[in-house]
Amino acid sequence: MSESTEALTPLPSAWYHASISAFCSASGEEILGQLLDHSPYAVDPEQAMAWRVEVQILQQELASLAGHLILEFDIPRMGARADAVVLIGSAVFVIEFKVGSDTFDRAAVEQVWDYALDLKNFHRASHETVILPILVATEVDSIPLPTIRLASDGVAQPLHAAPGQLRAVIEDALKRATGRELDPLAWLSAPYHPTPTIIQAARALYANHSVEAIARSDAGAMNLRVTSRRIEQLISDARESRQKILLFLTGVPGAGKTLVGLNVATEERDHEGGVAPAVFLSGNGPLVAVLRAALIHDERQRLRQRGPGRDPRGASQSVKAFIQNVHHFRDAALKDLDHPPYEHVAIFDEAQRAWNQAKTADFMKRRKRQPNFTDSEPAFLIRYLDRHSDWAVVVCLVGGGQEIHTGEAGIGEWLTAAATQFPTWKLYISSRLTDSEYAAGQALERVRARGNAEFDDCLHLAVSMRSFRAESVSAFVKALLDRDTPSARTLIESILPRYPICVTRDLDAAKRWVRSQARGSERYGLLASSKALRLKPLAIDVRTEVDPVKWFLRDREDIRSSFYLEDCATEFQVQGLELDWTVVTWDADLRASESGWSYHDFRGKKWQSVNAEDRRLYLRNAYRVLLTRARQGMVIFVPPGSVEDQTRPPRFYDETFAYLTGAGIPRLHTTRLPNSATSDARDQ
Repeated sequence: MSESTEALTPLPSAWYHASISAFCSASGEEILGQLLDHSPYAVDPEQAMAWRVEVQILQQELASLAGHLILEFDIPRMGARADAVVLIGSAVFVIEFKVGSDTFDRAAVEQVWDYALDLKNFHRASHETVILPILVATEVDSIPLPTIRLASDGVAQPLHAAPGQLRAVIEDALKRATGRELDPLAWLSAPYHPTPTIIQAARALYANHSVEAIARSDAGAMNLRVTSRRIEQLISDARESRQKILLFLTGVPGAGKTLVGLNVATEERDHEGGVAPAVFLSGNGPLVAVLRAALIHDERQRLRQRGPGRDPRGASQSVKAFIQNVHHFRDAALKDLDHPPYEHVAIFDEAQRAWNQAKTADFMKRRKRQPNFTDSEPAFLIRYLDRHSDWAVVVCLVGGGQEIHTGEAGIGEWLTAAATQFPTWKLYISSRLTDSEYAAGQALERVRARGNAEFDDCLHLAVSMRSFRAESVSAFVKALLDRDTPSARTLIESILPRYPICVTRDLDAAKRWVRSQARGSERYGLLASSKALRLKPLAIDVRTEVDPVKWFLRDREDIRSSFYLEDCATEFQVQGLELDWTVVTWDADLRASESGWSYHDFRGKKWQSVNAEDRRLYLRNAYRVLLTRARQGMVIFVPPGSVEDQTRPPRFYDETFAYLTGAGIPRLHTTRLPNSATSDARDQ
């Protein structure tokens, strides 16, 4: 590693970087001046003082070491900056200072651990390196030298250090680092391909970050950017040519459909000074509630930081205008039957879940006192945008196999409405909407006969972004639910090395497993089908009301959060959202048998067979949703049943367990735990 004699020009990812020797020979005020010069906002005295303390400690502890120092390194997915990154040999040290603190509190430990994990997962030059997060509490005098515990991916558990022990901790850790020496400029210039959760993405996009800054851009997921740009171009064309167009974007579960929709909404939000804003619409109540709560919290924080005179309460109004419940948007159309909406662009998330004509008419009659309503929800919503005299764009985000409730029309209802009632609207349709999982066959034929439609390869997202450790998870789940055992076995072989999936009959073991896997602030939770009514003897009651905002956003100290593994979320609370790790419980509502799936609904005191094809589809799709929520891994819990309980005899569960293991899912006790140093999770 070359030793420069002076600080190098900062790169966009860092405000300061130099060889350790150059850093140690520079004055503290010189280094502080460079940090102040490259900060994009005013630095308060408290932050300046913290930097002085950090620089002093680093110069004392790093002196004579050969390496490279980086200050204020950007962690884009988290919207944060690491205090310091030190590159020595083949090791990366991520150092976070808590100036004025005499404790190593959990939040600080999670923060520095998150930084290290983010580098490991998303920074290309860090994939094969040993990464050691270190937390320095400046008011601690001395503590025993910490034991280094490396996970199999090379990320250590956070190390604690007093200021005067930092060098000793680094030198001890270097004994564990082997491999090729890092090139500091290559490391700094390496691409960063984050894969945010939808909550993180919404926060970043609403704060005016670009989709390129927060999403992967590797070849496998390149079409995320291509698709976003294609939709933006079609909206621009519609605006300029005064056209009305209807777009259909498809994608596998977790591919980023909602991310694209949020990106389009934010791009259009301030177009031409807000003349033609866009609105993001969803019928998914929990998704809307969680995203709104997260964005309102962030917006209030930004308003407070801008100083007095800013009313934090105003944040909720701007966020609510940006993300709306589709049913409230529909109700606005009913209040004024003549005027168009304020927005010219409407993005409908999970468009396949819009109501059919029968459910819409029933609702309008019972709740809105409007008898003889003839439109389906898609037809009525298009008609609302059609009131614009010049141009309008409707973007339908379509998931395959995602209908989970009675009355959800599927995407065919949108196509039928366009083909029969809105002949002047131009249609741009994903070329993959012809796939069987979208169930659009007959409606597509009507569209083809109608004309004025274009099929576009750019409008399909083929790669799952949710399971960034293994892109084939959604394909595996599809094969599993399709009872395609050979395909499932082939797919899981490629998944398991990086994305652990296992199955157990022991609920306590399953809970211990996810707890042992989660690092930093990684989130885990307990999931079950809304029809899983006989999990109650195991203290899992799906009828208990779960507040998705608290479940997804509260921390480990809150018993209402997902972390407690007490409250169970169903497909209705988690669709469109995600966790890092999940325990998916599998009840007797969906049972494996030699002839295929057996579908059941618990009524009164016994299970009853489900024969209606649409209800079977909803139940199977419920499990599709549950099995595709985890970003990093999952354990499936199949109850052992009870010979003393006629509602849950072992035979209701044994064949399902046998099918899952036969499809290649290993039992928990044979599953290697790739991210934890130790684990006590075992089958009993």
